[in-house]
Amino acid sequence: MAAPSVSPVHIRQVSRGDHSQADDLLAVEEPLEIRLGFGPATEGREQKTISVTMRTPGHDFELALGFLFTEGIIQSLAQVQQIRYCRDGGRQSPAENGVRVELAPGVRIDFRRLERHFYTASSCGVCGKTSIEAVRTTGDASLSGNSFRLEADLIHTLPGRLREAQAVFKHTGGLHAAAWFDVNGRLRLLREDVGRHNAVDKLIGAALGQGMIPLRDAILLVSGRASFELVQKAAVAGIPVMAAIGAPSSLAVETARAFGLTLLGFVRDYRYNIYSGEERITGQPTPNGQ
Repeated sequence: MAAPSVSPVHIRQVSRGDHSQADDLLAVEEPLEIRLGFGPATEGREQKTISVTMRTPGHDFELALGFLFTEGIIQSLAQVQQIRYCRDGGRQSPAENGVRVELAPGVRIDFRRLERHFYTASSCGVCGKTSIEAVRTTGDASLSGNSFRLEADLIHTLPGRLREAQAVFKHTGGLHAAAWFDVNGRLRLLREDVGRHNAVDKLIGAALGQGMIPLRDAILLVSGRASFELVQKAAVAGIPVMAAIGAPSSLAVETARAFGLTLLGFVRDYRYNIYSGEERITGQPTPNGQ
């Protein structure tokens, strides 16, 4: 049985000076430890914890897969032998907060890539050029040759379709979402999480598990802002267009332009800004989508 993604809580509700008792639903936030098993195919394989992230339980294997792929630890699903929940301490619940990814024997690991993850995810003064060059080492992230095209008016319809599909958000209002739409605006995949980067990793991990990477004809819509980290994940997954309900950061725009990714921001209320890759947007948008 999957872990619940919402948790009921009893609260006192205050509105216009009135007080009342009420029940509320909160998005669940719990840590997930991602471990790697690697080395020769023996019982004494090496093990290393590579990440602990705060996430909403659910799709944990996809989260681990997406994280490993977008951080360049693995380049294909064939390098993964097995993913399972950790069973330390005699615990038996599948909702445990640890997963172990068993890599195929012979897979070589460059743990320096994880160092890149820790410094690019923080504001520690690493310059934009260094960060972008670090992404270049994670496979071929260039999207310049991608000929994907997207109708301008279709972009206006995506936020509404995202809201309609956000099942947990309807109850809690506390989750980020990452959605994959096709060229016709059809929702192909949606993942939610308390962490923006986790939602994207879950989505990319699901696509990797289904053999759909690279996503050459995908539009990635994220419910919040567009950070450098989210843009680099999209580029590594081969996604040509990324749209955000909120604002992009300066490094996100710089990264999108460096890799030929079309980046849209403030996609709401029948408007949006194009920060890079304008050539992929075709046609003229009509007022209020009419």
